[in-house]
Amino acid sequence: MIQYKTSEEIEYIRESSLLVAKTHAEVARHIRPGICTLDLDKIAEAFIRDHGAVPGFKGYHGFPYTLCASPNEVVVHGFPNSNMLKEGDILSVDCGVLKKGYYGDSAYTYAVGEISDAKRRLLKNTYQCLMLGIEQMVEGNTLGDVSFAIQQHAEKAGYSVVRELVGHGVGKSLHEPPELPNFGQKGSGTVIRNGLVVAIEPMINMGKRFVVQEKDGWTIRTADRKPSGHYEHTVAVINGKAEMLSTFRFIEEALNDNTYNSVIIR
Repeated sequence: MIQYKTSEEIEYIRESSLLVAKTHAEVARHIRPGICTLDLDKIAEAFIRDHGAVPGFKGYHGFPYTLCASPNEVVVHGFPNSNMLKEGDILSVDCGVLKKGYYGDSAYTYAVGEISDAKRRLLKNTYQCLMLGIEQMVEGNTLGDVSFAIQQHAEKAGYSVVRELVGHGVGKSLHEPPELPNFGQKGSGTVIRNGLVVAIEPMINMGKRFVVQEKDGWTIRTADRKPSGHYEHTVAVINGKAEMLSTFRFIEEALNDNTYNSVIIR
């Protein structure tokens, strides 16, 4: 059952989502060739705890880290590790926090140094998919309208949409109903109404849509080992329209100050 949120609850989710955004910015300042994602994970956990919250992912169904750190062909749920990031990598960082009983959730795919034009186009398209999906989050539309907008934009550009993983409701639980696929038909699914809070998160592959799960039980990568992009915002429907509770503004400010990671996707 979908739990529609009150104005007070939405403000709690907004507070958590803004802390996620600031945590991303702290991580973004350190992303460069030669750093390992395990170090990024430690930076994120310390930042979250220093701001009166707890990591939303750590311990969730046994997940052992603060961040999902997913480089290149890893789509989502990658374990932070001691492997050094390299020039030309892309890195999806997914982060959640729990504060005052409510979750925030957001993901961003970072360029590590200079990346190829092909990767740059993939990230730009994935970002556009997210924003087009958010545009459809208006009262009276359906979740299928959101899904269709994402799928149409990705596939028109020659990319493929991961189907095994979806967006989701956010609130007192990290994952709540409804599920929000990144593919679908116009006019299908739940009718959008005020108080709906969801995480919209396109996962778009450069190659084919098929994915496999690694032996760790978490890491999802593309079957053809081609790169994948991933962006995510937590969004609420307020007064009939979509309002982003998370933001990339702090990330963009951090990237402008990071000469090793200067690619901002708009």
